[in-house]
Amino acid sequence: MKRKLYTVITFAKLNTKRYFRDKTAIFFTVAFPLIFLFIFGGIFGKSGDVSFRIALINQSDTHIATTFVDEAKKQTKLFKIDDEATSMAAAKEKMNRGELDAAIVLPKEFGTTQTGAKTPTGTAQIYYTQNNQTAAQTLAPVLNAALAPINAQFTNTDMPFKVAAEQTNDKGLSAFDYTFAGLLGFSLLGLGIFGPVNVFPELKKQGILRRYSTTPIRVWQYFTANMISQVAIGLFAMTVMFAVAIAVFQLNVVGNIFELAIFLALSIVTMLGIGLAVGGWARNERQAAPFANLVTFPMMFLSGTFFPRFLMPEWLQQVSAFIPLTPIIDGIRLIATEGKHFVDILPQLGIIGIWVILIYCIAFRVFRWE
Repeated sequence: MKRKLYTVITFAKLNTKRYFRDKTAIFFTVAFPLIFLFIFGGIFGKSGDVSFRIALINQSDTHIATTFVDEAKKQTKLFKIDDEATSMAAAKEKMNRGELDAAIVLPKEFGTTQTGAKTPTGTAQIYYTQNNQTAAQTLAPVLNAALAPINAQFTNTDMPFKVAAEQTNDKGLSAFDYTFAGLLGFSLLGLGIFGPVNVFPELKKQGILRRYSTTPIRVWQYFTANMISQVAIGLFAMTVMFAVAIAVFQLNVVGNIFELAIFLALSIVTMLGIGLAVGGWARNERQAAPFANLVTFPMMFLSGTFFPRFLMPEWLQQVSAFIPLTPIIDGIRLIATEGKHFVDILPQLGIIGIWVILIYCIAFRVFRWE
């Protein structure tokens, strides 16, 4: 038994050393997921405040109009003002291309006192395209709220009905916190599936696996060695991603690190089983690549990797809940960002356990040394 374990450890060391000597493998397991991390971090890593891309065209020279424009420019989180769109023609062109949500025009008479009136008046006009009505419907009450302090200087009207807002004590998930688990799932796909799918056919082509078959090594030893090395490599890649996400995008990790590491190791083993099955079955790259894409693409788009599953139709959510990657992404999110424990994610662990048994039964069945 010691000799069998020694063989497993030896092959695990060889696989790990081979990985750290392969710059291409390091790129696709560490650097490539980090590229996606920075892309999605740039999109979702900021605050969840609503912001509008607008053109602000001031045709009035009154003090009130100037004050309104100055205050709007200070609201950098709410308004992203395009300084190039200084005319309606330029604003319409950018709105038609989808570069602006709306254009706000302060007409020439904005802030002036009309004949017979006691106070200055004016109407800020919002222009928008047919495809962007939601932005305009949201902007109108925002602008009314912005004009409320100015109106209060001239009229004193006590509203009988009001709206009050209160913040709860729960922090909740930011958009990036939710997306990060999906990015880890994407990294696990590349690590667990594409690694063996790319390596095994090459080893068969070179006759290395055929030579292995003439030695006392057994399939279970070879698989176990790959599991150990892949878990070590995977945890290294995951640690890098967590470190960057925390340092750059302020990822809020509230879960138990030890439980998270165990769950990630189990997830790597699960995804690796698919890679071992596909890579072990395929005779060459022409067989491996199409089948790997056939397996990974449904998981990539139906498991909440790049967008939340709750946006899908309900029937599709029910189906996608049983895809291998779905409970993995859900489990990572529940542990890392919601502070859940293994007792709380028993449904996810149950689905993963069933898939591990099924996948490795198939992998042992279809594996070929050549």
